[in-house]
Amino acid sequence: MKVAIVHYWLVNMRGGEKMLEALLEMFPQADIFTHVYDPSSVSDLINSHRVLTSKIQKLPFAKKMYQIYMPLMPNALMDFDLRSYDLVISSESGPAKGVVPGPNAYHLCYCHSPMRYVWDMYHDYLGGANPVVRLFMKSLIPGLRVWDITSANMVDRFVTNSNYVAKRIARIYKREAEVVFGPASIEKYLEIPRKPQDYYLFFGQLTGYKRADLAIEACVKSGRKLIVAGSGASKKILAKNKKNTGIQFIGRVSDAEVSGLLSGARALIFPGIEDLGLVPIEAQAAGCPVIAFGEGGAIDTVKDNITGIFFNEQTAASLADALDRFEAAEKEGRFNNRAVFTEHVRQFSRNAFKQRMQKMLDERKRV
Repeated sequence: MKVAIVHYWLVNMRGGEKMLEALLEMFPQADIFTHVYDPSSVSDLINSHRVLTSKIQKLPFAKKMYQIYMPLMPNALMDFDLRSYDLVISSESGPAKGVVPGPNAYHLCYCHSPMRYVWDMYHDYLGGANPVVRLFMKSLIPGLRVWDITSANMVDRFVTNSNYVAKRIARIYKREAEVVFGPASIEKYLEIPRKPQDYYLFFGQLTGYKRADLAIEACVKSGRKLIVAGSGASKKILAKNKKNTGIQFIGRVSDAEVSGLLSGARALIFPGIEDLGLVPIEAQAAGCPVIAFGEGGAIDTVKDNITGIFFNEQTAASLADALDRFEAAEKEGRFNNRAVFTEHVRQFSRNAFKQRMQKMLDERKRV
């Protein structure tokens, strides 16, 4: 069976690229099709495959500024001749699913999210853009929306990473999507010894929707210690909090440092809304409880009052209340059973992902 995997772009190694690696393990003979490819930014496993790019690859500064070419990507997908492939798997977050498979091919789309800048986060991107980009967005996005909905008709079956995204797919594309979690790299965290210390942890890029500001404000006002790990700290955030000795910014960290932070944190604070969120899964694999905003992928990944605590309003006051409830439960020993954490996270493992994806493919039906 000839297999083609269409991935939106290959310029870094994030959750979508980790999923691509798992698919390549399932189909070692697969060819990869993508808009932009930077071999220096992806794994050896991806580089070991044949990678074909669209005409976007040849545009100026495409490896760094690929997103500005997004309006051109639907047309660029027409470059890909997939007539000889029996199975086409599109990995959709940017334009990818709009390819045209052969008449007898089966097209499965793993939709990480309908394009955020076209749909639910359109106004966020528009507000942060300069006047020229805003002008182009207002003129081009309506056409992209029409194309995005129409291209969903080329998909035999949708699969996605959380119930949260499945609802968006149903609303936008009017299609049912099967939920297949992961894949998360849980194995390297399962054996980490748990040695809680007196600090909470925020881990992730310090971009707006991650809501590091809520974690910082809640801990400052309640006198709790917080370690903020991750790149992207804005000067504004740093300047505002540099005098708060209970808040420690440590920037980008290595894998070994992440393990140590998860081992020692009382809990991970996860105040944003994400489609799934791999960091809470990895934290729980390390036996670290998660205090999360009760919306988005966290509803799937965290078990309330068993592996973590939810707060219901995206405010510092609501988060501080959750911290109080967590510490009361912590004193009762509610989060001390490591086996409960391990059992919960196994459903997000790489092997579980591959087994469920194989099941989807074995069924080969249109949904």
